[in-house]
Amino acid sequence: MIDSTWWLAALFLLVAVLYSSVGHAGASGYIAAMALLGFAPEQVRPTALALNLLVGGIGLVRFACAGHVRWRNVLPFVLASAPAAYFAAQLRLPKDSYSMLLGLVLLVAAAGVFRSASGAEREDRVAAGGRVPWLIGLLTGGAIGVLSGLTGTGGAIFLTPLLLFAHWMPTREASGTSVAFVWINSLTALAGLLQATGTLPPALPLWLGAVAIGAVIGTQLGLKWLPVRGLRHALGVVLLVAAGKLLLA
Repeated sequence: MIDSTWWLAALFLLVAVLYSSVGHAGASGYIAAMALLGFAPEQVRPTALALNLLVGGIGLVRFACAGHVRWRNVLPFVLASAPAAYFAAQLRLPKDSYSMLLGLVLLVAAAGVFRSASGAEREDRVAAGGRVPWLIGLLTGGAIGVLSGLTGTGGAIFLTPLLLFAHWMPTREASGTSVAFVWINSLTALAGLLQATGTLPPALPLWLGAVAIGAVIGTQLGLKWLPVRGLRHALGVVLLVAAGKLLLA
């Protein structure tokens, strides 16, 4: 019988494919998979963030090389989110104090993304060349950084819907911005978490290999194979998975 280590590797690969296709790294999906299989709580957040770093790094390189990362639009978010994620990762709060609210927010965001999918091409034409306002970007980045550190996610599940609803950028550029954001956020959150508490499991190299394969497949879907409408549907599924994790955990 296959033990939980290999089941997790398979689940992580699938999560990485789905999430990386929309510029995310999959932390909320990894956390849900580990919770489903009874993973040790003290290893869940650092493991998810370590997997996030690899998947996010692959996504960042591929989206940047394809011209979908404009650092002028990334900087306002990461300048505030990186320190916020670092310090928030060291806090310990009861899950019930934020999980229900965040889960409901993501459900609403998923509904909005699905609804917008039919007009995605038109919205992308309107949003092309948009710029993120610096002050709003800093304030938003700081808030998402706190949520990222508290939940053990990279924060893209909150950022991408915002970028689309605000019409700051088209769909693929929103994915590129989110993956840059997620990689930097995951790095600082993992550093803060390991400094405070948390350990990495011995099976991590196997899981890193699985998510690397998933990230290559997923980014190819996002960059080449899925139309814009399909990308928004995939994003809606990702948001539903994340909301379910928060509401049902």
